[in-house]
Amino acid sequence: MNPFKKDILHSEESESNVISFIASDFIDGNTEIDENGLKETLPLLPLRNTIVFPGSTLPISVGRKKSLALIRALGKKQRYIGLVCQKDVAVEEPEAGDLYRLGVLAEVIRVIELADNNFSIIVQAKKRFEWLELTQTTPYLKATYALLEPVKASKEDKEYNAILDSIREAMVHMLQLLGDPPKELVQTILSDAFSDMLIGYCGTNLPIESREKQELLSIRDEKEQAYRLLMILNRESQILELKMNIQMKTREDLNQQQKEYFLQQQIRTIQEELGGNTQQIEIDEFRKRADKKKWGDLVAETFEKELLKLERLNPQSPDYSVQYGYLQTILELPWNEYSKDNFNLKHAQKLLDRDHFGMEKVKERIIEHLAVLKLKGDLKSPILCLYGPPGVGKTSLGKSIAEALNRKYVRVSLGGLHDEAEIRGHRRTYIGAIPGRIIQNIQKAGTSNPVFVLDEVDKIGNDFRGDPSSALLEVLDPEQNMAFHDNYLSIDYDLSKVLFIATANNLNSIPQPLLDRMELINVGGYITEEKIEIAHRHLVPKELLNHGIEKGMFNIPKPTLQRIIEHYTRESGVRELNKKIAKIMRRVARRIASEEPYPRSLKVQDLKEYLGIEEYARDRYQGNDYAGVVTGLAWTAVGGDILFVESSLSRGKGSKLTLTGNLGEVMKESAMLAMEYIHSHAEELKIDPELFENWNTHIHVPEGAIPKDGPSAGITMITSLASAYTQRKVRANLAMTGEITLRGKVLPVGGIREKILAAKRAGIKDVILCTENKKDIEEINANYLKGLTFHYVKDVREVLELALLPEKVANARDFSPAAR
Repeated sequence: MNPFKKDILHSEESESNVISFIASDFIDGNTEIDENGLKETLPLLPLRNTIVFPGSTLPISVGRKKSLALIRALGKKQRYIGLVCQKDVAVEEPEAGDLYRLGVLAEVIRVIELADNNFSIIVQAKKRFEWLELTQTTPYLKATYALLEPVKASKEDKEYNAILDSIREAMVHMLQLLGDPPKELVQTILSDAFSDMLIGYCGTNLPIESREKQELLSIRDEKEQAYRLLMILNRESQILELKMNIQMKTREDLNQQQKEYFLQQQIRTIQEELGGNTQQIEIDEFRKRADKKKWGDLVAETFEKELLKLERLNPQSPDYSVQYGYLQTILELPWNEYSKDNFNLKHAQKLLDRDHFGMEKVKERIIEHLAVLKLKGDLKSPILCLYGPPGVGKTSLGKSIAEALNRKYVRVSLGGLHDEAEIRGHRRTYIGAIPGRIIQNIQKAGTSNPVFVLDEVDKIGNDFRGDPSSALLEVLDPEQNMAFHDNYLSIDYDLSKVLFIATANNLNSIPQPLLDRMELINVGGYITEEKIEIAHRHLVPKELLNHGIEKGMFNIPKPTLQRIIEHYTRESGVRELNKKIAKIMRRVARRIASEEPYPRSLKVQDLKEYLGIEEYARDRYQGNDYAGVVTGLAWTAVGGDILFVESSLSRGKGSKLTLTGNLGEVMKESAMLAMEYIHSHAEELKIDPELFENWNTHIHVPEGAIPKDGPSAGITMITSLASAYTQRKVRANLAMTGEITLRGKVLPVGGIREKILAAKRAGIKDVILCTENKKDIEEINANYLKGLTFHYVKDVREVLELALLPEKVANARDFSPAAR
């Protein structure tokens, strides 16, 4: 773009549409005139503040009445007009005395009609002329004229060529001062081919007054004109350099401190206009809020000391916002502010029963806590840890407890937490420091005795940033949390009235010191009957509401729910069941919205249409027709399950033991213990000792894609090996679980409730357990144990007596030496 566009193309109007050209387009050097097109008189077009030099091609906007009349009168024979600058740009209708005598004869190349009474013409300036006398003033100006021929300079004149080179350098230097000029423009100006057009281009584009440009146009001698142009260029360059230097100096003098002072003055002025000093208003507001707080003397003293610090700080200082945020945190914490507990035990029991089916031990513990609070009036809240498989309602139980106690409810998920500062907060010396999650959520709750759920406490990690589980030791210790120290707050905060409820899936991943501080409550999986009730009472009504289906329009009866539970889900909780019910609701909602027929009550035979083919088959007892196949009971993350331990013998030297089925180290050790027990008690079991030297043993646990581990299959493996070696039948509909020792003792195992429920689902009738597991059976609802007979043992001998029948299986193999 042309850097001198502000003075290039002013037309006869006060403001014009400016079109910029690079040098090669702006000057074409064609000054030839068609003599046939000239007449004795020449139409004059007055220009405002614009002097045109010969050789130029440029656009001009036309808008005044006389100028428009001139343009409209132009024809093919009359294409030449005189461009004359007026002395005073303010004159709207110039007369003879308002125009310079000297102008430029130009040919109109093109006329462009932009809008009504608005034209743009492109003209090519040819030669200088002097108008002599006006012959016409309306509808436009006409005058007699005389063409002026220039005095040409010799191309061999070294002085003239040197002046032209100086003009080029001065012009390029000036362009560079104004900005980054286009490379095309610079190359055109510096080329020798541009010499004839150089004076015209520079004269037309120089940002100087019209009077001085007119004087430059009046000089007929090219050499003298070039010399005068060089003087003007040097002067303008020096003025431009001086302006640039002044701007640089003033920019440097305005340093950062002056900027801050200037900004502070503006802020002070704004504050005065708004009615006072904002900083002082904020500090006064802090003091008013502090007067209403119920904190102790130590907190009040600390707050006042920190507030005085804030008063001394400059509001523009980075420390001001840090100090302001700290004081804001202290004020927003509910110091000694407690919500009033609702001591109506019947109401609490009703709420807990309404929201959760089962969970009797948890509900009983909450009611006990409420009862003690009612009698004593002050009790350090216990730390409860609800552990069990996913989807059984551990997290949602917190909301029900909060509502039953009339307390605020807050929850923080600890899954994947690695940074200790997330619990204790960051020290205020760090940029962006904030309190830990404990203080943040107490602040959000607005009371100092909320129900605080610490979700997924078993999934806390640790790395170079510290161990968050260790930081929780202080939080979850009733003897210490009355003075919990947050690094950001730096003031002890009382958490002793907070009812903390931790949830976990697996206790093995929780550090022992943390476990010791919590009261463990097992929230086991649900049996089919419980799931049916939960789905009927809670899940189906909830999903009807979520999917916009009115009550009474659709129902899922209990037999259908049972089929969904047994054949479309495999879990301890009800999360997957809820998804299946939601899937059914979506399909029903679509049919209702499409006004298509749908069943008001979903039958079992309709499930395939709504949920597809059945995903799971119930684990069923497979009978006792084979020697060495024994049913065991296992605990999994999704509840109890049955597994089959298979043993077989094959000819071979060295008594090799092979274990398959994706077994863990502990389970492999149980297999080796079982094998060793069979070896040492071969005589009691009537097994020929030579048998071990000539037969290899293979133990397999089916479903090899699923990892299996744990000691509870010990008695199952011993029974399987004994059956395989003796070919004796195993009692029908029998399952067992228990750990063994090398001397044959049976030890207790965990997960009894889930295992018993799995046995009942599979159609088992007799269960062998360690005597010490009897207490676990007594805690299970008697309704869930109907149809099961329990046999409690202390020694492996008792297991084998109960499990193995005297008769042998059909087609029993003979492993005696004679058979070999």
